[in-house]
Amino acid sequence: MKMLTRQQIVRRIEKINERLKSYYAKEKELMAAKGIQSYTIGSRTISRYQYSSNIKEQIEKWIAENPDAYDKGVRSFWINAFASPWMTWEEIILKFLEAGTDPEKLQTVYNTQFGQLWEDRSCETDEEQLLARREMYNAELPDGVLCLTCGVDTQGNRLEYEVVGYGFHEENWGIEKGIIMGDPAEDDTWERLDGVIDRSYSFADGKKLKISVTFVDSGGNRTQEVYEQCNKRLRKRVFAIKGKSADGIPYVSIPKKVNILKGKEKKVVVGTAWLYTLGVDAGKDHIMSGLDVKEPGSRYSHFPLNDHLGYDATYFAGLLSEKMTYVNGKWKWEKIPGHERNEALDCRNYANAAFKSLRPNLDRIYRTLKELVPEKKPNPKKKYRKQKQRQSFEDEW
Repeated sequence: MKMLTRQQIVRRIEKINERLKSYYAKEKELMAAKGIQSYTIGSRTISRYQYSSNIKEQIEKWIAENPDAYDKGVRSFWINAFASPWMTWEEIILKFLEAGTDPEKLQTVYNTQFGQLWEDRSCETDEEQLLARREMYNAELPDGVLCLTCGVDTQGNRLEYEVVGYGFHEENWGIEKGIIMGDPAEDDTWERLDGVIDRSYSFADGKKLKISVTFVDSGGNRTQEVYEQCNKRLRKRVFAIKGKSADGIPYVSIPKKVNILKGKEKKVVVGTAWLYTLGVDAGKDHIMSGLDVKEPGSRYSHFPLNDHLGYDATYFAGLLSEKMTYVNGKWKWEKIPGHERNEALDCRNYANAAFKSLRPNLDRIYRTLKELVPEKKPNPKKKYRKQKQRQSFEDEW
C-alpha cells in the first residue's frame, strides 16, 4: 500500500468536502421541489432541514432519554467533533489517519473526536494462533534480546514467574515461564526464586545477560512477607509491587517506602521496603494490543517452541484469560468463562512494568554485546585568547 503525504491527504479531503456540499445542495433543492420534508434510509430519517446552515430553521429538537436527570438540571449529549465550529473536518480525518492501527491512538480518536465508545478493547489473536507462531530458540537468549526482567505472581502455595527479554522498539521475547511450589512465607521458596534471578542467561555465541529488575506482587495474604523478602534482595533490584485496577492510574508510578510489619497483629515495624504502584489496566491494554502485531519487529511478542520453557496451551490460556467488558457505565477487565487462571497475564504485566521502570540504554547494551567501539570524536583544539603585553612600568630615568 502506497503511503500518502499529508498534503495529498488534505487535497483528497477537500475534494470530498466539495462533492458533499454539492450533493447536499442538490438534495435540498430536489426535496423542496417535490415537497418532501424527510425520507428514511434503513433506520435513519433524513430531513431536508439537515442541509440548512441556519440553525433556526431546524425542526428537530433535543429530547432527554433520562427525564429524571433532566428534571434535576443535568443535560448530557453524545456529539462528535464534526459538529464543532472550532475544528475542521480535515483536522478530524487527519487525526484518524495518523492514528493508523495503533489501538491506543484510535481509542482517543473514537472517544474525543467521534463521540463513540471504543469497543475493541481486547486481543483479537486467539490461543491457537499464538501456539502456532511459536519458534524454536537455538539458545537461552535469541538474537535481539538486550535486557531481561522478571515478573513474579504470589499465591498461597507457590510463586509463578516469567522471565522476559526486550529489544529495540518494544520487541519482546518470552524466555522462561515457571512455577516454584512452596509457601511464600518460607525462606526456602524465595531461595529457589534466587536460582532464577541470579542466573546468567546465554546467547548462542556464549555472551550472557542477567535479570536487571524483578517485580513481585505483594497482594494477597502474604504482603508483609513479600516486603521483607524483597528488602533482603534490594541489591538484586527485587521490588514489591501493588496493582490498582482503575482508569487514569499511570502504568508505573514513582516508588514509595512502606513499613515492614511483624508480630501476631502485624503492628511491630521491623524495617522498610520499596513499593511500586502499577496501573494494571493500562498494562493489560498494552499487552493485548501488542499480541495483535503479526510481523516480527516493533512491539512483536516472540514465544519459544522449546517444551521445557513453559509456553504451552496452559500458558496461553492464562495470557488470554481476561477481556474488557462494559459494566454499569465503566470498562473493566473480567475473566473469560473457562479461563480461571490469569497468572501468566499478571507475570507478563509485572515484567513489562519492570522494564518500563528501568528505562535502560539499549544502544549502549547493544554496542557492548556486539563489542562495537563507539567512534571517538576528535577533541577540538582549545583556542587561547592572546593576552595583551603588559606595559613597562620602568621610569625614563
